[in-house]
Amino acid sequence: MKEKNDILFGFHSVYEALKAGKRNFYNILISKNRSSNRAGKIEDIARKRKIKIEIADPELLDTMTDFSNHQGLVARTSFFPIKKASEVITLVQKKKEPCFILVLENIEDPHNLGALIRTALCAGVDYILIPKNRSALPSSSVSRSSAGAMEHADIFYITNTVSILRSLKENGVWVSGLDALGDTFLFDSDLKGNIALVIGGEHKGIRPLVKKECDFLVSLPNKGNINSLNASVAGGVAMYEALRQRS
Repeated sequence: MKEKNDILFGFHSVYEALKAGKRNFYNILISKNRSSNRAGKIEDIARKRKIKIEIADPELLDTMTDFSNHQGLVARTSFFPIKKASEVITLVQKKKEPCFILVLENIEDPHNLGALIRTALCAGVDYILIPKNRSALPSSSVSRSSAGAMEHADIFYITNTVSILRSLKENGVWVSGLDALGDTFLFDSDLKGNIALVIGGEHKGIRPLVKKECDFLVSLPNKGNINSLNASVAGGVAMYEALRQRS
Protein backbone atom coordinates (compact mmCIF):
# COMPACT_ATOMS: atom_id res chain seq x y z
CA MET A 1 0.00 0.00 0.00
CA LYS A 2 1.31 3.44 -0.93
CA GLU A 3 2.48 5.56 1.97
CA LYS A 4 0.18 8.47 2.79
CA ASN A 5 2.99 10.81 3.78
CA ASP A 6 6.59 11.57 2.96
CA ILE A 7 9.53 11.70 5.35
CA LEU A 8 11.80 14.72 5.04
CA PHE A 9 14.99 14.83 7.07
CA GLY A 10 17.99 17.06 7.57
CA PHE A 11 17.98 20.78 8.30
CA HIS A 12 18.00 22.16 4.74
CA SER A 13 15.24 19.91 3.39
CA VAL A 14 12.90 20.59 6.31
CA TYR A 15 13.70 24.30 6.56
CA GLU A 16 13.34 25.01 2.82
CA ALA A 17 10.12 22.98 2.63
CA LEU A 18 8.69 25.09 5.44
CA LYS A 19 9.70 28.30 3.65
CA ALA A 20 8.42 27.14 0.24
CA GLY A 21 4.99 26.23 1.58
CA LYS A 22 4.28 23.60 -1.07
CA ARG A 23 3.81 20.71 1.38
CA ASN A 24 1.45 20.08 4.27
CA PHE A 25 3.35 19.36 7.50
CA TYR A 26 1.82 16.82 9.87
CA ASN A 27 4.51 16.94 12.57
CA ILE A 28 8.21 17.58 13.10
CA LEU A 29 10.41 15.36 15.25
CA ILE A 30 13.55 16.82 16.81
CA SER A 31 16.16 14.66 18.49
CA LYS A 32 16.52 15.19 22.21
CA ASN A 33 20.28 14.91 21.67
CA ARG A 34 20.47 17.70 19.08
CA SER A 35 23.58 19.82 19.41
CA SER A 36 22.86 22.45 16.76
CA ASN A 37 20.95 25.68 17.34
CA ARG A 38 19.57 25.56 13.79
CA ALA A 39 16.57 23.57 14.98
CA GLY A 40 15.39 26.79 16.62
CA LYS A 41 14.70 28.33 13.18
CA ILE A 42 12.50 25.38 12.31
CA GLU A 43 10.72 25.49 15.66
CA ASP A 44 9.93 29.20 15.21
CA ILE A 45 8.29 28.65 11.81
CA ALA A 46 6.49 25.52 13.01
CA ARG A 47 4.96 27.30 15.99
CA LYS A 48 3.73 30.17 13.83
CA ARG A 49 2.07 27.65 11.51
CA LYS A 50 0.80 25.56 14.41
CA ILE A 51 2.70 22.45 13.31
CA LYS A 52 3.11 19.85 16.03
CA ILE A 53 6.67 19.50 17.35
CA GLU A 54 7.82 16.35 19.13
CA ILE A 55 11.08 15.63 20.95
CA ALA A 56 12.18 12.12 19.97
CA ASP A 57 14.86 9.58 20.75
CA PRO A 58 17.60 9.58 18.09
CA GLU A 59 17.06 5.82 17.63
CA LEU A 60 13.53 6.52 16.38
CA LEU A 61 14.81 9.04 13.85
CA ASP A 62 17.45 6.53 12.73
CA THR A 63 14.74 3.97 12.08
CA MET A 64 12.45 6.42 10.28
CA THR A 65 15.25 7.48 7.89
CA ASP A 66 16.92 4.09 7.39
CA PHE A 67 19.92 5.33 9.39
CA SER A 68 20.55 8.28 7.08
CA ASN A 69 22.27 11.44 8.28
CA HIS A 70 19.09 13.14 9.50
CA GLN A 71 20.89 15.76 11.64
CA GLY A 72 18.35 15.23 14.40
CA LEU A 73 15.44 16.57 12.31
CA VAL A 74 12.62 14.60 10.68
CA ALA A 75 9.29 15.83 9.33
CA ARG A 76 6.19 13.95 8.22
CA THR A 77 4.75 15.84 5.25
CA SER A 78 2.56 15.46 2.20
CA PHE A 79 4.36 14.40 -0.96
CA PHE A 80 6.04 17.05 -3.08
CA PRO A 81 3.44 18.42 -5.54
CA ILE A 82 4.22 17.62 -9.17
CA LYS A 83 2.15 19.00 -12.03
CA LYS A 84 1.29 17.58 -15.47
CA ALA A 85 3.60 18.62 -18.29
CA SER A 86 0.61 19.78 -20.34
CA GLU A 87 0.23 22.66 -17.87
CA VAL A 88 3.55 24.05 -19.07
CA ILE A 89 2.04 24.88 -22.45
CA THR A 90 -0.54 27.16 -20.82
CA LEU A 91 2.17 28.81 -18.73
CA VAL A 92 4.33 29.40 -21.81
CA GLN A 93 1.39 30.96 -23.64
CA LYS A 94 0.68 33.32 -20.75
CA LYS A 95 4.27 34.21 -19.90
CA LYS A 96 5.27 37.67 -21.12
CA GLU A 97 9.03 37.18 -20.68
CA PRO A 98 11.01 34.55 -22.63
CA CYS A 99 10.82 31.20 -20.83
CA PHE A 100 13.66 28.89 -19.89
CA ILE A 101 12.63 25.24 -19.58
CA LEU A 102 14.79 22.32 -18.44
CA VAL A 103 13.90 18.87 -19.79
CA LEU A 104 15.64 16.01 -17.98
CA GLU A 105 15.86 12.79 -19.96
CA ASN A 106 15.97 9.76 -17.65
CA ILE A 107 18.28 11.08 -14.93
CA GLU A 108 18.44 7.99 -12.70
CA ASP A 109 20.76 9.10 -9.90
CA PRO A 110 18.92 11.09 -7.18
CA HIS A 111 22.13 13.01 -6.45
CA ASN A 112 22.39 14.13 -10.09
CA LEU A 113 18.72 15.08 -10.14
CA GLY A 114 19.09 17.08 -6.92
CA ALA A 115 22.18 18.87 -8.23
CA LEU A 116 20.48 19.71 -11.54
CA ILE A 117 17.39 21.06 -9.79
CA ARG A 118 19.48 23.26 -7.50
CA THR A 119 21.51 24.62 -10.42
CA ALA A 120 18.32 25.18 -12.43
CA LEU A 121 16.90 27.44 -9.72
CA CYS A 122 20.14 29.38 -9.46
CA ALA A 123 20.41 29.77 -13.26
CA GLY A 124 16.89 31.13 -13.76
CA VAL A 125 15.10 28.06 -15.13
CA ASP A 126 11.34 28.59 -14.99
CA TYR A 127 10.03 25.03 -15.34
CA ILE A 128 11.60 21.58 -14.89
CA LEU A 129 10.19 18.60 -16.80
CA ILE A 130 11.05 15.02 -15.86
CA PRO A 131 9.78 11.64 -17.13
CA LYS A 132 7.33 9.84 -14.88
CA ASN A 133 9.02 6.51 -15.67
CA ARG A 134 12.65 5.38 -15.93
CA SER A 135 13.86 8.36 -13.94
CA ALA A 136 14.67 9.40 -10.40
CA LEU A 137 11.62 11.13 -8.94
CA PRO A 138 11.39 14.22 -6.67
CA SER A 139 11.77 12.32 -3.42
CA SER A 140 13.06 13.23 0.03
CA SER A 141 16.49 11.96 -1.08
CA VAL A 142 16.46 14.32 -4.05
CA SER A 143 15.38 17.17 -1.79
CA ARG A 144 18.32 16.46 0.49
CA SER A 145 20.72 16.20 -2.48
CA SER A 146 19.53 19.60 -3.64
CA ALA A 147 20.07 21.05 -0.12
CA GLY A 148 16.34 21.78 -0.04
CA ALA A 149 16.27 23.68 -3.35
CA MET A 150 13.80 21.16 -4.82
CA GLU A 151 11.16 22.45 -2.40
CA HIS A 152 11.01 25.76 -4.31
CA ALA A 153 10.98 24.30 -7.84
CA ASP A 154 8.10 24.02 -10.31
CA ILE A 155 8.40 20.42 -11.51
CA PHE A 156 6.21 18.70 -14.12
CA TYR A 157 5.84 15.04 -15.07
CA ILE A 158 6.32 13.99 -18.70
CA THR A 159 4.50 10.92 -19.98
CA ASN A 160 5.59 11.43 -23.61
CA THR A 161 8.70 13.54 -24.13
CA VAL A 162 8.40 13.70 -27.91
CA SER A 163 4.83 14.93 -27.70
CA ILE A 164 5.55 17.67 -25.17
CA LEU A 165 8.57 18.90 -27.15
CA ARG A 166 6.42 19.16 -30.28
CA SER A 167 3.80 21.14 -28.36
CA LEU A 168 6.48 23.47 -27.01
CA LYS A 169 7.85 24.07 -30.50
CA GLU A 170 4.34 24.82 -31.79
CA ASN A 171 4.21 27.54 -29.14
CA GLY A 172 7.42 29.25 -30.13
CA VAL A 173 9.94 27.39 -27.96
CA TRP A 174 13.27 26.35 -29.46
CA VAL A 175 14.55 22.97 -28.27
CA SER A 176 18.27 22.56 -27.68
CA GLY A 177 19.74 19.16 -26.81
CA LEU A 178 23.04 18.78 -24.97
CA ASP A 179 24.86 15.97 -26.75
CA ALA A 180 28.52 14.96 -26.91
CA LEU A 181 28.24 14.65 -30.71
CA GLY A 182 26.39 17.93 -31.19
CA ASP A 183 27.54 19.86 -34.25
CA THR A 184 27.59 23.25 -32.48
CA PHE A 185 29.70 24.12 -29.47
CA LEU A 186 27.63 25.34 -26.52
CA PHE A 187 29.39 28.71 -26.44
CA ASP A 188 28.58 29.32 -30.12
CA SER A 189 24.89 28.51 -29.75
CA ASP A 190 21.96 30.89 -29.24
CA LEU A 191 20.19 30.20 -25.94
CA LYS A 192 18.18 33.41 -25.76
CA GLY A 193 14.42 33.71 -26.22
CA ASN A 194 12.04 30.85 -25.48
CA ILE A 195 14.29 27.84 -24.96
CA ALA A 196 13.94 24.26 -23.74
CA LEU A 197 17.26 22.66 -22.82
CA VAL A 198 17.29 18.85 -22.92
CA ILE A 199 19.82 17.03 -20.71
CA GLY A 200 20.30 13.32 -21.41
CA GLY A 201 20.52 10.48 -18.90
CA GLU A 202 23.76 9.34 -17.32
CA HIS A 203 24.16 6.16 -19.39
CA LYS A 204 22.64 6.67 -22.84
CA GLY A 205 22.24 10.41 -23.14
CA ILE A 206 19.27 11.73 -25.10
CA ARG A 207 17.17 9.00 -26.70
CA PRO A 208 17.19 8.97 -30.57
CA LEU A 209 13.48 9.85 -30.93
CA VAL A 210 13.86 12.76 -28.54
CA LYS A 211 17.06 13.86 -30.29
CA LYS A 212 15.13 14.12 -33.56
CA GLU A 213 12.80 16.66 -31.97
CA CYS A 214 15.67 18.96 -30.99
CA ASP A 215 16.04 22.01 -33.20
CA PHE A 216 19.79 21.88 -32.63
CA LEU A 217 22.29 19.78 -30.70
CA VAL A 218 25.09 21.44 -28.77
CA SER A 219 28.24 19.97 -27.28
CA LEU A 220 30.79 21.06 -24.71
CA PRO A 221 34.39 21.69 -25.81
CA ASN A 222 36.68 18.97 -24.47
CA LYS A 223 40.45 19.29 -24.17
CA GLY A 224 41.11 16.13 -22.16
CA ASN A 225 41.14 12.37 -22.67
CA ILE A 226 37.72 11.84 -21.05
CA ASN A 227 34.91 12.04 -23.59
CA SER A 228 32.13 13.44 -21.42
CA LEU A 229 31.23 15.11 -18.13
CA ASN A 230 28.88 13.95 -15.40
CA ALA A 231 25.26 14.78 -16.36
CA SER A 232 24.79 17.28 -13.53
CA VAL A 233 28.10 19.03 -14.27
CA ALA A 234 27.44 19.24 -18.02
CA GLY A 235 23.91 20.45 -17.37
CA GLY A 236 25.20 23.07 -14.95
CA VAL A 237 27.65 24.43 -17.53
CA ALA A 238 24.90 24.62 -20.15
CA MET A 239 22.40 26.31 -17.84
CA TYR A 240 24.90 28.96 -16.80
CA GLU A 241 25.84 29.65 -20.40
CA ALA A 242 22.14 30.20 -21.05
CA LEU A 243 21.98 32.51 -18.02
CA ARG A 244 25.00 34.47 -19.31
CA GLN A 245 23.41 34.95 -22.72
CA ARG A 246 20.00 35.84 -21.30
CA SER A 247 21.25 38.35 -18.73
